[in-house]
Amino acid sequence: MDKLRVLVACESSGTVRDAFAALGHFAMSCDIKESERQGNHHVGNVLDILDDKWDLMVAHPPCTHLAVSGARYFAAKQASGVQQEALEFVRRLMDAPIHRIALENPVGIISTRIRKPNQIIHPWQFGHEAEKTTCLWLKNLPRLVPTNVVSKGVVSTFNGGRQMAKWISDVSKSNRSAVRSKTFEGIAQAMATQWGI
Repeated sequence: MDKLRVLVACESSGTVRDAFAALGHFAMSCDIKESERQGNHHVGNVLDILDDKWDLMVAHPPCTHLAVSGARYFAAKQASGVQQEALEFVRRLMDAPIHRIALENPVGIISTRIRKPNQIIHPWQFGHEAEKTTCLWLKNLPRLVPTNVVSKGVVSTFNGGRQMAKWISDVSKSNRSAVRSKTFEGIAQAMATQWGI
C-alpha cells in the first residue's frame, strides 16, 4: 500500500488524522484551534495549505451557519452575510487542487445551494449505538461501506415531548456542540481503511 499525504481540514480532535496515521500515512490535521491530542497539526487557515501536494483531504467545515438545526436563524445569517461566507468556504474546499476529497457535514444548505451529498451515514453503521445523520460529499472516493451495524441507540424524551439521542442529551449543554461535532472513532477507522488505499 502506498503511503498517502492526508490533510484533515477543520479538525482539532485528531480523530480522523490519527486513524490515517495509525496506518502509516502522513496525516496532518488543521484547525484554527490547537489539537486536543498530540499529533501532526497545523494551527491556522486550511485555505493557506491546500496547495501543499496532498493526495487526500477529509474536510469537516464548521456547520454553525449551514446546518438545518439552526434554520430559525437563517434569515439573520443571510442578511449578515455569514451564511454566504460559510458556503464559499465549502466551495473552496470542494474545489481544492487535491485528487481525492471527502467533505462531511450534517443535513443543511450545502445540499440545496451547492449539490446533494453522495452518501448519508450514521455512527450505528460503524459500531456506535448512536444516530447522527452525516452527509458526505465525495470526489474520486467510493462510498463508505458499513463495518459494524448495531442498534441506533437510546432516545431521551423531555417534558413537552421533545426527543434527543441519549448520547448527546447526557452531555452538559455547554459541551454539546463540541461533542456533537466530533467524528466517531468507527467512522474515522472506516475512512482510513477504505480510503487510505
